[in-house]
Amino acid sequence: AFNLPPLPGGPGGLPIQMVINSTAGFQTVYEQMEKLKDAARKSGMFIVSDSDLAYNQPNVKVTIDRTKAQDLGVNMQNLGATLAVLLGGNYINRFNLEGRSYQVIPQVPRAKRLSPESLGGYYVTTNTGQQLPLSTLVSIETKTDPNSLTHFNQLNSATFSAVPMPGVTVGAAVDFLEGEAKKLPQGFSHDYLADSRQYVQEGNQLAITFGFALIIIFLVLAAQFESLRDPLVIMISVPMAIVGALIPLFFGAATMNIYTQVGLLTLVGLITKHGILMVEFANELQVNERLDRRSAIEMSARIRLRPILMTTAAMVTGLIPLLTATGAGAA
Repeated sequence: AFNLPPLPGGPGGLPIQMVINSTAGFQTVYEQMEKLKDAARKSGMFIVSDSDLAYNQPNVKVTIDRTKAQDLGVNMQNLGATLAVLLGGNYINRFNLEGRSYQVIPQVPRAKRLSPESLGGYYVTTNTGQQLPLSTLVSIETKTDPNSLTHFNQLNSATFSAVPMPGVTVGAAVDFLEGEAKKLPQGFSHDYLADSRQYVQEGNQLAITFGFALIIIFLVLAAQFESLRDPLVIMISVPMAIVGALIPLFFGAATMNIYTQVGLLTLVGLITKHGILMVEFANELQVNERLDRRSAIEMSARIRLRPILMTTAAMVTGLIPLLTATGAGAA
C-alpha cells in the first residue's frame, strides 16, 4: 500500500492498472510481471509501480509416508485428528472465571509452534495404543507460495498498478504498457482496469461521436431551412473553429480528456449558432431587400457581429469559473 501526497494539477497521478493473464502457472505469470515492473521503473514514467502478485507467503508442506504409517499401525484419521487438535485452534466451549467468559481452544503452546521442525516432536497414537513421534512418519518441506491466487477471465492473472509522473498522460502510459504487452510470450493476454480501461475502450470514440454530432446537426438544419445548401454554408466555419480549439492542446495547455471532448462538441453547437444568425438574416435580406447574395451576407455579417460577439463572450465568461475552480472535481 502506498500513501502518496496529492500531486499537482494535470494528468499526473491518475492510476494505471493493467492485468496480465495466462494459462501458465503463477510462477510464469510472476516472472513476466517482474519484467514489466522492471521496465516501468527504468522508463522513468511512473512514480511508483507494483503488482498484487508476490512470492512472499511461507508455506510448510507435510508429506506423510503412508506405507510406513500402515506398517506401524497408524490410522490416517487419527493422524489428521492429532494435527487438527494440536495446531488447528478449534473452539470447544466457554468457561467462566471470576465473572469473565473465556474460550476453550485446545492447542500446543506457541513456543512449540514457531518452527516447522516442531511438528516432528508431536506424537500420534497407533492401533496398539503406543505413542509414536511424527518425525518417523512425515517429511517437512518449506517453500514460498504466492500471496494470492487471483484470476481474470478464469485465467491465472496478476495486476500491474502504477502512478504516472506529473506531466505523463494516461495515453502515454497506456502506449508504453501496450508496447511492453507485445513482448509477453505466447499464451499471455492483457486487459485494463478502472480509469485505464475506460480510456482504452472509450478514448477512441471521439471521432465517431464527433461525426455523428455533425450529421445530426446537419439534418436538423436541413429540416429547419428546408435546404441542403444552407446547412453546408452554416457549418463551413466549424473546421476552422475546431483548429483554433486544438491549438492549446497541441502546445500542452490541456489534454484530450472527457472534458475537452465535451467542450469540442459544445463548440460545434456554438459556431453553428453563429452561422444560423448570419445565414438566416442574409436569406431575409435577399427576400425583403432584394439584395444579391454577396451584399446580403456582407450586411448580415456587419449587423450580426454584435450578437455573435456577445454570445461568445457569455460562453467564455461562463467557463472561467471552471478554469479557476479548486477542490474536488477541479481537474
